[in-house]
Amino acid sequence: MPAFPPEPGASAEIAVIGGSGLYDPEFFEESKEIKVYTPYGLPSDNIIVGKVKGRSVAFLPRHGRGHKVPPHRVNYRANIWALKSLGVKWIISVSAVGSLREDYKPGDFVIPDQFIDMTKKREYTFFEGPVVAHVSMADPFCEDLRRLAYETAKELGIAVHSKGTYVCIEGPRFSTRAESRIWKDVFKADIIGMTLVPEVNLACEAQTCYATIAMITDYDVWAERPVTAQEVIETMKRNTENAKRLLYELIPRIPEEPKKCSCCNSLEAALL
Repeated sequence: MPAFPPEPGASAEIAVIGGSGLYDPEFFEESKEIKVYTPYGLPSDNIIVGKVKGRSVAFLPRHGRGHKVPPHRVNYRANIWALKSLGVKWIISVSAVGSLREDYKPGDFVIPDQFIDMTKKREYTFFEGPVVAHVSMADPFCEDLRRLAYETAKELGIAVHSKGTYVCIEGPRFSTRAESRIWKDVFKADIIGMTLVPEVNLACEAQTCYATIAMITDYDVWAERPVTAQEVIETMKRNTENAKRLLYELIPRIPEEPKKCSCCNSLEAALL
């Protein structure tokens, strides 16, 4: 079983993992930057710890500042281990995704409730023996955190969908047209991205409540709607500003302690 010894000199109760476009928590107060060493190597970047309306928050850019780490090379185990060592109980993941539905439009947010894993060669677990764990992922996201994120986004006037199935592909390439049609028509997925897995798996093993705010940048190639890089950049900028607004209002609403849910109790029936 992995140990998560506390990181000296820093702590946080809530973490934000920033995806494409969200590299810097400019809304933090009293922030400082720390370097965390883990048994799995270094996280994607130094972690920024600060305050948001009185709550202690850690921020980690998943791809590193400047987007230096591609999705298939992110050190997910180091990232989750580092956040857990700071005392984090809640993780809000922000990620850019493509849409597999006409009514899930670029600029919309989705709070996914399910995922399909199509990745191929990542490090999926902390439990590599002699202790083995088979955690349940029937309900992979924290329902309380999902509900808070959705309600807060609605109050802010952000176009948001309360659920969706996220298909996670290996990357860094995008899908072929044939693959995209499979994700949409056969798998019935709603959005597509490259970073959810194994981040969500590891957060569950670390018994941390986890939810994703997925920001749609464009339609996946099933739609056969050519989009320019400029259109994607403009949508991403709008999404990033809305994500910052949402995080600033969401963080203070998160309870100090999680309820007893499948996230924070994931190991109770999982260890062999």
